[in-house]
Amino acid sequence: MGNVGLLFVGAVLFINGLLLLGKVDARSGAVFNLFVGALQVLTPTYLIFTANGDPMKILAASGIYLFGFTYLYVGIGLLAGLDSSGVGYYSLFVAVVALGYSFVNFRLFKDYPFGVIWLYWAYLWFLFFLLLGLKKDDLRIYTGWVTAIEGWVTGVIPAGLLLSGYWKHPTEIAIALAVFGVVVFAGLWPRTHRRPRPTSAAPPAGGVGAPT
Repeated sequence: MGNVGLLFVGAVLFINGLLLLGKVDARSGAVFNLFVGALQVLTPTYLIFTANGDPMKILAASGIYLFGFTYLYVGIGLLAGLDSSGVGYYSLFVAVVALGYSFVNFRLFKDYPFGVIWLYWAYLWFLFFLLLGLKKDDLRIYTGWVTAIEGWVTGVIPAGLLLSGYWKHPTEIAIALAVFGVVVFAGLWPRTHRRPRPTSAAPPAGGVGAPT
């Protein structure tokens, strides 16, 4: 069940990336966020109730709530026209906690690919904090591309491999993921980052200054 949820995490990240890039309408994207958010709350609840008190299974399932509440928050916020600062600061919380889940996957579960994938997610949610919490709109295009790419690299492709039984050679996968993330996301930066437009210190003589 968790792998099916991962597949739809990839789908909603892809949709949200396109939303940030202006390719998807905000209200239609909001509906899909609600669908996946509900799934990502029901899934860990089921997994925890059926874990028979196993602390490792409960720990593994608990991180899914971070995604579920993000998507519900985003979906409701878009439909209601709420300010994005709440989602932004919640994203900071998720980014910090994701570092902990990365450590858990590396150290306790010995699941090196998902140790790297949690680092991907920590980076992405930190970008959401900068964009939505601190209102750094010059990061919108970069964050949109990172979000869409992570939808495939951390969601759709791993879920497909896990569901079909082809998730093998974990050490090599972890190394490949780490190299891909550094190379691609560093390469995207100069191509997609928009510098803030400078604002004049004073309005032109004889005119009235207006925000740009």
